[in-house]
Amino acid sequence: MTPHATLESLRELAQRVGKAGAGMLAGLDETSAARKALAIVSESGATAWAVPHAWGGADAGALAANDEVSCRALCTLREGLAYHSAMLDVMLVMQGLGSYSLARAGSDALRSRVLPRVASGELVAAFALTETGAGSDLGGVATRAERHHGRWRLSGAKTFISNAGIADFYTLLARTSGEPGDGGKASLTMFFVPAESRGLSTSRFEVTSPHPIGDVALEAVEVGDEHVLGSVGGGLDVALATLGRFRTSVAAAANGFSRRALDESLAHAASRVQFGKPLAAQQGVAFDLAEIDTRLRAAQLLVREAAEAVDRGERATREVARAKLFATESASWICDRAVQLAGGLGVKRGSAVEHLWRDVRALRIYEGTSEIQKLILARDLLA
Repeated sequence: MTPHATLESLRELAQRVGKAGAGMLAGLDETSAARKALAIVSESGATAWAVPHAWGGADAGALAANDEVSCRALCTLREGLAYHSAMLDVMLVMQGLGSYSLARAGSDALRSRVLPRVASGELVAAFALTETGAGSDLGGVATRAERHHGRWRLSGAKTFISNAGIADFYTLLARTSGEPGDGGKASLTMFFVPAESRGLSTSRFEVTSPHPIGDVALEAVEVGDEHVLGSVGGGLDVALATLGRFRTSVAAAANGFSRRALDESLAHAASRVQFGKPLAAQQGVAFDLAEIDTRLRAAQLLVREAAEAVDRGERATREVARAKLFATESASWICDRAVQLAGGLGVKRGSAVEHLWRDVRALRIYEGTSEIQKLILARDLLA
């Protein structure tokens, strides 16, 4: 199958799964909704696209070099799922984001044991980088891993961890030398940490939009050398490679929210009558709709450019940063305009555009803030 045909089939899959699955989540509490959403996307086969083919995932074929997770495939699925449900979207991507460090740097034995079960949705994955003092600056990671009787003992705390409390394992960045603030280049190591490990505990908190997220505490959690992902001291590279592969897909999810906001706004503007004529006949409204469409199309083209570059195996620093920055900022503006165009209905709890307005906000922060994307772009431009 050609890349175009594959992407078209994935677009149709996401549309079908999203349309049917969103209704199944209505009325469920956050944890139940997250588990149900994962079951829906895994039963459809979508989660297989978050894992390399060599380790039980989908065969990306010509879509990605070196048997990698295809960025274009993931972006196609995320845009389609996000159009219908933020929960379906996040539960898909977390299977990849939480397991990619293992796929990239784990031992063959560990990958063979874990990754096929991630691809099938049997195991729930989580990615644990962020700490109270280490968000955009991973060099500030303070969670420490020390040698103890031939094993590694981890102590510290992570926060804003998606799938906290429902994950079966965490790919977790910890300090194996040096001190927080040293940049982390040779002092951080990535670990595979089973959720049932003694000394690991979680607590959840609420964010703007329903999302399984919380804190992970580690008190003398012990893991063996086989749970080290990559080289000791090489964890920052593993973490950045993971973010580099999945960051573009955040922009794609933002585009899914934007498309839904545009469609909702078009329908409302055509049906709502004010001052004796439809809203769509009001010049100010028409201009807003035209700008929404233009910003969305520009964002889609930037995502396509970035995803194609990532799939070719290129560094794609500028392309990914541009796509993440523009698509998420534009989506926030678009969803806000959709609320404004809907008037009072736009802020009514439970309306489609009210959901979108809450769902989209975090994307300007997750996996690298807008400010970080500007910094990346500026550094690369001026290098």
